[in-house]
Amino acid sequence: MIIRSKAPLRIGLAGGGTDVSPYSDIYGGAILNATISLYAYATIEPTEDGRISFHSLDRGETFECASAEHLPIDGQLDLLKGVYNRVVKEFARKPLSFRLSTYSEAPPGSGLGSSSTMVVAILGAFVEWLRLPLGEYDIAHMAYSIEREDLGMAGGKQDQYAATFGGFNFMEFFGEKVIVNPLRIKSSLRDELSHNILLYYTQTSRLSHAIIETQKANVTKKEEKSIEAMHALKASAQSMKEAVLTGQLDRIGNILHDSWAHKKDMAKGISNDQIDQLYLAALEAGSTGGKISGAGGGGFMFFYCPVNTKYAVAKALEKFGGEVQEYAFTETGLTTWTI
Repeated sequence: MIIRSKAPLRIGLAGGGTDVSPYSDIYGGAILNATISLYAYATIEPTEDGRISFHSLDRGETFECASAEHLPIDGQLDLLKGVYNRVVKEFARKPLSFRLSTYSEAPPGSGLGSSSTMVVAILGAFVEWLRLPLGEYDIAHMAYSIEREDLGMAGGKQDQYAATFGGFNFMEFFGEKVIVNPLRIKSSLRDELSHNILLYYTQTSRLSHAIIETQKANVTKKEEKSIEAMHALKASAQSMKEAVLTGQLDRIGNILHDSWAHKKDMAKGISNDQIDQLYLAALEAGSTGGKISGAGGGGFMFFYCPVNTKYAVAKALEKFGGEVQEYAFTETGLTTWTI
């Protein structure tokens, strides 16, 4: 028997950062995101040899040990261990014997929610294998709890819900409460968006932890400039939702442009000289706006390129050494199956 799962990565179109505590606890957050055709995969092969075997195929890392109820969190494949520990603690209540293999189509630090998406994919594989009674909200919340609480990893709440639900979603955050509002978008508009939004990998990764911790500290210390920037980003999520639902796609570039200016005011390190040069080159080539994906500092950027300007924008970005990433928007989230 082989159990497989896959979960899609996401682009945060607007509101990114307002899902991070304590801002979302105090003021409430809002984000519009959409999943894309890049995935995190997990495969479980049950065994009877009394051992656990982990293999991260994209990172070339392996961990093996005798079956146990709890695995040490020591920096080696902790995402895999964290999911296993929670599943055993809350459901299996005994050691399991299996081989778990994972693969991500985006590197860590890419800004597409790769770590959280991987947690969702792994958890989904266990749900499929053990027939766990978990719905979409349950899986997303547990993935968040594992990553943020059990493993102590900094970040917000959107990634786990995007990977689980899939599609275009307007998400609202009120403390521990999360509401996922799926958006019904015509296929022609979805295709036009994927045609006009150029996704570009800067060939650099970043550790989001420091940026997120600074952002959180700014809220705690009531740094007015940072908090006002987050208020503006939350408002931009509403504006982006209206533009997408009503087909006013020409507004998207301007919304992204304004959002990028506000995002850089949330915390130091979100942008740098190279990112600023990239952004300016894209605008000069015909893009009407864009932003970095995720917390900032590197990873993927995306730009809105109306009509056919994305070809000129792609050409202008060649000199920076990154690469354009082909993708399509997806309608489905976490998918699991058994062979």
